[in-house]
Amino acid sequence: MAAPPGNRPLIMGVLNVTPDSFFDGGCYLDPVEAVARGRQMVAEGADLVDVGGESSRPGAEPVDEAEELRRVMPVVEALAADVRVSVDTAKPAVAVAAVAAGATLVNDISGALWPVAAEHGVGWVAMHMRGTPRDMQRDPRYENVVAEVHGAVLAAARKALAAGVPEVWVDPGIGFGKTAAHNLVLLAHLAELAAAAGPVGAGVLVGTSRKSFLGRLGRAGPEGQELRPVEDRLEESLATVTWALTQGAGMVRVHDVAATVMAAALAGRGEPVAA
Repeated sequence: MAAPPGNRPLIMGVLNVTPDSFFDGGCYLDPVEAVARGRQMVAEGADLVDVGGESSRPGAEPVDEAEELRRVMPVVEALAADVRVSVDTAKPAVAVAAVAAGATLVNDISGALWPVAAEHGVGWVAMHMRGTPRDMQRDPRYENVVAEVHGAVLAAARKALAAGVPEVWVDPGIGFGKTAAHNLVLLAHLAELAAAAGPVGAGVLVGTSRKSFLGRLGRAGPEGQELRPVEDRLEESLATVTWALTQGAGMVRVHDVAATVMAAALAGRGEPVAA
């Protein structure tokens, strides 16, 4: 697994070139604007830019391969000269094309693209998801969410590493087929996942940024209660990112790069803050 600079955690900036992602959907459909945003995140301190052309928000409809390629390829090609690029996709053909264009990490919500990563010698993120984006939030249930999620991602990591994938990250999939309670329990047990992933040879990636469960924090009531809007979830995002970093996460996936870089520094897991 590639070591972060100075052994600090990596900051992955989210760049969705989609019309329907839950936070930045529709903002960066123009490749010129998307590339400019990617470069802005690099200037803010992002170590990677994660380019995605298909929304994975709850209830999202699938996008066909040709359309996803049309959205992501110009952006990957342009940014790969400036920063490390990951491609957020579950489609083998999109992953292969993005790697050919310069992407070096496949961020895979399906947990199935390790053969692509092995064949092309690039990194791979094994994320846990129950169901698909279209149906994953329809009454997700677990006997033991920590044991089931940790077991699944660690097994995937072992398989990928045995196949020759040079860099593997495990992601518990916060918000992907989990209730708010499931998400909080998984965050509470992140240190256990980090302790188990290290000996396997994998790092831990966590993505909580602006997700819907954060809009319920501090509010009693049913799962379907009214949420604070996504624009008002920065504080909760930073709190959960800081927690993840103190619990051993080696990479965090965020929309708010500059604020996260500062939070990481103040938590003692980033570059020193200038006086």
